Amino acid sequence: MNLQANIPTTALPRVVIIGGGFAGLELAKKLDNQQFQIVLLDKNNYHQFQPLFYQVATAGLEPSSISFPLRKLFQKNKNTHIRVTEVQEVDTQNKEVITPVGTIAYDNLVVAVGADTNFFGMPNIEKYAYPMKNVGEALLLRNTLLQNYEDALVATDTELRKALMNVVIVGGGATGVELSGAIVEMKKFVLPKDLPELDFAQMEVTLLEAGPKLLNGMSEKAQTDSLKFLQDMGVKVKLNAQVKDYDGAQVILADGTTLPTKTLIWAAGVTGNKVKGIPAEAITRGNRIVVNRLNEVTGLKDVYAIGDIAYMEEEKFPKGHPQVAQVAMQMGTNVAKNLKAGLHQQPKKPFVYTDLGSMATVGKNKAVVDLPFIKFSGFIAWLTWMFIHLLSIIGAKNKVITFINWVVSYFSYDQSLRLIMRSKIEKQ
Repeated sequence: MNLQANIPTTALPRVVIIGGGFAGLELAKKLDNQQFQIVLLDKNNYHQFQPLFYQVATAGLEPSSISFPLRKLFQKNKNTHIRVTEVQEVDTQNKEVITPVGTIAYDNLVVAVGADTNFFGMPNIEKYAYPMKNVGEALLLRNTLLQNYEDALVATDTELRKALMNVVIVGGGATGVELSGAIVEMKKFVLPKDLPELDFAQMEVTLLEAGPKLLNGMSEKAQTDSLKFLQDMGVKVKLNAQVKDYDGAQVILADGTTLPTKTLIWAAGVTGNKVKGIPAEAITRGNRIVVNRLNEVTGLKDVYAIGDIAYMEEEKFPKGHPQVAQVAMQMGTNVAKNLKAGLHQQPKKPFVYTDLGSMATVGKNKAVVDLPFIKFSGFIAWLTWMFIHLLSIIGAKNKVITFINWVVSYFSYDQSLRLIMRSKIEKQ
């Protein structure tokens, strides 16, 4: 076995980071690779910009526009090593990470594995619904949506055609709201031009939220305005609507209501990705890892957790921080500073989350924005949302391509991205 995954030995302390999402990537960028050897492990060789997955799913952007190669980011960092692999187990006693490509020793381990879709123990939902937690799932959803309308075009059964055309989204958070708005705009402005033989007046886009409000965690103004925007656009929003089951053709609600659809999109919750070797006493609800204010994992030495997987209680956040990119990036930055401080025997600083605000787009010229000093919605909020997201995308080329796609979409609602792209099954 290759004991160190072909990573060169060095006198520098080695920091192994599991996960190249917002948290892990920010940490790797902020650590001084002249003072540390950095090993970044991820099952993909690219970073994914999660906030725009919904645009990939609705044919607004190509996957490559919101993905960026990890190696390109660190081309000039000789002490940063990337390994595309999955972590099988962490051995905290011997300070090793076990992977299919070798066992990697560490001086400091940072777990930044993020979260995955939570199906709340419903096997049929997991089997038939469409989650959207990575680029691959977003692309699968795009293929499914487009193929369903091709199938609806030739369907002779009225009920089958209705189920193929209808879309049901579960979860009234930012993902659910943004998806609902994007799909109803496809219904109005794109699909009728592509498939004029179909009567899209019969197509229903339904958003289900188990709670009494959309965008839980945002201001009352954002919740009220987003609801009105969606309803005005033609989305059927059902609040206090809990999904009980789904058989692939019909959604069954807790009150007995049924909704015919071949496309159930599940955006109702997340659960932390499990890491074998983290003790059970360090795991709390949602599979999150309990950490102190320095992001140190409970009961472990030289092991940290950051981002969506980390559960930290702070005075303003007694039930843990929201699982959003800003928290992840700020945690990554703080841990980088503390690792440097520890190297020079300087005091470490506890993490304090600075809420820079939150936002969600609903459709063309429609968004809601909550900033610490002001809350607003409408066209200016939409421009703000676009500006912030454009700045956040990694890579100048990706920024330009995304901006061009948005401009074309704004004026024409018509892009040549509506391709059903299937991968060929590899020969054994």
